[in-house]
Amino acid sequence: MFSGRMTQALLRGLDRLAPKAVNEAPAHLRTGRRGEEDAYFYLRRRGYVMVARNFRTARHRGEIDLIGWNRGNDEEDTLCFIEVKTRTTRDVKPAQAAVDRKKRHDIRVVVRDYLRSLPKRHFPETPQWRFDVVTVYYEGAKAPTFELFQNASLSS
Repeated sequence: MFSGRMTQALLRGLDRLAPKAVNEAPAHLRTGRRGEEDAYFYLRRRGYVMVARNFRTARHRGEIDLIGWNRGNDEEDTLCFIEVKTRTTRDVKPAQAAVDRKKRHDIRVVVRDYLRSLPKRHFPETPQWRFDVVTVYYEGAKAPTFELFQNASLSS
């Protein structure tokens, strides 16, 4: 079985082999995709068990970047809906500030759809859940820096 670093290196290699159309995406989209990938592995190193990436529903607008289980201090697993914000500089505004009222509303609706779609035989009751924001900064250094905001508010 591959380690996280080996898997990440393999994915980057496959990205280089991808058709040119994928690599010709605007720079901000490539940066965002790279940030989501790096955040995925960062959260795995922190003990999250990831179950979905880029979850969408046909019924509503919006997307949840990452969904994973995290064991809290109370030793109970919590289902985490994670928004990833990636920036190349801290000069403009903090990345977490980009999770504005409209974005929180769109995520809240998709979270509700995801929770309703859980199989009742495995989840007779709604599991404990929370909303997290991960910021990824690429500021000249080779390795990105991360900030994890657990239990961020989805309220308007």
